Amino acid sequence: MLEQLADMSENVTSLVALRKSMLASWLGSQPEGTRRWVEQTGFKAEPGAICLVPGRDGGLEAVLVGLSEEDDPWAFAALPARLPPRTYRLVPPDLPPRDSQRATLAWSLGTYSFDRYKSRPGHKGARLVWPEGIDRAGVERCHNATIMVRDLINTPASDMGPADLAAAADALAAQFHAKCRVIIGDGLLAENYPAIHAVGRGAASNRRPRLIDLRWGDERAPKVTLVGKGVCFDTGGLDLKPSSNMKLMKKDMGGAAHVLGLASMVMAASLPVRLRVLIPAVENSVSGESMRPLDVLATRKGLTVEVGNTDAEGRLILCDALAEASSEKPALIIDIATLTGAARSALGTDLPALFSNNDLLAGDILRNGEAEGEPLWRLPLHKPYRRMIDSKVADLANVSDSPHAGAITAALFLQEFVGDDIPWAHLDIMAWNASTRPGRPEGGEAMALKALFATLVQRFPVL
Repeated sequence: MLEQLADMSENVTSLVALRKSMLASWLGSQPEGTRRWVEQTGFKAEPGAICLVPGRDGGLEAVLVGLSEEDDPWAFAALPARLPPRTYRLVPPDLPPRDSQRATLAWSLGTYSFDRYKSRPGHKGARLVWPEGIDRAGVERCHNATIMVRDLINTPASDMGPADLAAAADALAAQFHAKCRVIIGDGLLAENYPAIHAVGRGAASNRRPRLIDLRWGDERAPKVTLVGKGVCFDTGGLDLKPSSNMKLMKKDMGGAAHVLGLASMVMAASLPVRLRVLIPAVENSVSGESMRPLDVLATRKGLTVEVGNTDAEGRLILCDALAEASSEKPALIIDIATLTGAARSALGTDLPALFSNNDLLAGDILRNGEAEGEPLWRLPLHKPYRRMIDSKVADLANVSDSPHAGAITAALFLQEFVGDDIPWAHLDIMAWNASTRPGRPEGGEAMALKALFATLVQRFPVL
């Protein structure tokens, strides 16, 4: 049970959600005293406005909330902190079931704060009675997944190294009776994951690289494989980042956090799939063991890669994981990564970049993103740009010498390791809120989870 949501009880306050177009009709149905109060407070049902309506006994009888005419999935997120700490219930005029569902989820996420290191945890605020007719399990799935993603990303690298990330995956596997195997350190070389090992070998002995491999579901079901970039901290390696660029690099395991969150939704909903989650978990550190610029690395697929820049390490660990994912020829591969600054330059911090080798898959994700209030933008796997990652001494280079099309060339690099006949989607995300908005505090953020989950439900519905 979510603490910020409650079952019906006698002591509740009415919460009335109104758009401007609804206000006159609602006022016409109210007693004269209520009409006069609302008019004299100046409440016009502007988006985000609230009006506390007193009862005859001087108590709080109702709260009016202004909504925009457009569909805003975060409209209720600010209310738990703004309203007096009591229990509220949505009352007529009723919201459509979809809007009630979004309101409930936004309310629940509006109470989030990352309090792990605070001596005084934040106040949880007001509570909302579960609206009737909504999918409570769906709200709980999305809430829990979002909180998991945020908490994993927000945790400092000192407490979220490769071993800690593996422990989080193991805990999730135990919760849903899945199996989780971890290949550690030199075991990566023994089992042919040389690129993952090369990126992570420069880290301290207690932060050795590893491959996390979680499996769940009926082995006879369609295979769905999720791959997440798990760079627990990225110094840039020997091509060291400046301090301004290194500051947020605890979030460079955001892709791994996302695939764990998405996996939790898949397992909680018992989707009829054979789920596999692959997370290469490393710390890109500086030491005498670090890979060097112009080193040539082996990969699981057998292709060789020249290291043009040690700070383009995410694609190097993903290439081994994608090659392994492709070996089983799953029905679908989705990888998620905080991969390039170029994607952020092109689309900003809020809009994930989507690449796909399959138009049907890309179309499904884009449509579900719009429907769920989580828009993405598709960028092309422009084949002529493949020449930009040619190498004179290896099969390909991990970066281009050109300052242009960095997100595209990174995606083209990953495509080299995905089977041609396997539908694949690659999301290049920020995984971070640069500023605080209702329900979305500054810090780690889950992006496109609902869009991806809806796509999986469409393709693999529960019968």
